[in-house]
Amino acid sequence: MTLFPNYKRAPITFTKMSNATWTDQTGADYIDLSSGIGVYNVGANNPTVVNALKTQADLFWHLPNLYDNPLQETVADKLGGSEYTVYFANSGAEANEAAIKLARLATKRPNIISFTNSFHGRTYAAMSATGQDSIHQGLPMLDGFLYAEFNRIESVKALLNDDVAAIMLELVQGEGGVVPADSNFVNELVALAQEHHTLIIVDEVQTGIGRTGTKFAYEQFGFTPDIVTSAKALANGLPVGAMLAKNQFAPALSYGTHGSTFGGNPLVMAAASATLDELDTILPTVSDKIAILWDKLATFSQLDAVNDVRGLGMMAGISLNIPVAKVVTDLQKQHVLALSAGHNTLRLLPPLTIPTEQLSIGLDIIKNSLSKK
Repeated sequence: MTLFPNYKRAPITFTKMSNATWTDQTGADYIDLSSGIGVYNVGANNPTVVNALKTQADLFWHLPNLYDNPLQETVADKLGGSEYTVYFANSGAEANEAAIKLARLATKRPNIISFTNSFHGRTYAAMSATGQDSIHQGLPMLDGFLYAEFNRIESVKALLNDDVAAIMLELVQGEGGVVPADSNFVNELVALAQEHHTLIIVDEVQTGIGRTGTKFAYEQFGFTPDIVTSAKALANGLPVGAMLAKNQFAPALSYGTHGSTFGGNPLVMAAASATLDELDTILPTVSDKIAILWDKLATFSQLDAVNDVRGLGMMAGISLNIPVAKVVTDLQKQHVLALSAGHNTLRLLPPLTIPTEQLSIGLDIIKNSLSKK
């Protein structure tokens, strides 16, 4: 045995990718409705991103954070504008670790409220913030994390006091079953946090970089978080994470409080900059594709195997009353790539750049497959 058995891998080897088409070792093509778990938002092997990578690779790949890195400044400006200060890491979990640390440093308070069925990563603080017993199983969790019930403001009120540094949430719980936040719940949560001088951390690792139809999902909920985390699609396939905080909190992450050897390295920043440029051209037209997706999904509710269809933008969850793992495997045999999520949910995260015809074909295959269950 050469690899740990912590992943369950399908017996498929992919050798080539282009936008929403993945090609396996036999030359067979698959329709990608997963974006590599929400990573290829601007399509696999995007030419603009590839060219940016090649250009930077010809210069140099690595630069330690001991020296000025103008590429980091460029990406930070494209990502957070003038309102946020940015720290770059290598993953969503690392970005969430930085957010938790910053919230505690900035407020001098120990506790973080997160939510049941949330997912924030598998490093220790991120895992402790995750409100899922299955993620905690067999391990002691860190102190200082409290779990409220998602979309239920009374459960937040019961936990909130002057020891709470921040409330941490996803605006669509991805791994927890593609469950969107209720807008009234969010409005009340924001008001409650402001009343208690408690920060709001929004985990946009999966919902960000255009996934829900805007650069960040919080834009659709009418508020500006104190801290935002991003990763997955930010560099369209290269490992990156970012923690954005309102400028007034920047001094709390002072020299020596946090760092990363590879975080914000030039190769990744070149890819991220190109990805964000691509996103600017894609977002104005993505609403038409979102409409097609949800028009198609609206017909799924009539299927016997389907309990519910929910989500936001290009992020959809189909709640099933049959085993989702078998559905994912059956779809792979029909050359459609989809994902599972909590509560027996089939999760769809198509690239924002997927051709509408290919999207429709993929959804038709899923509907036909489910209709036979």
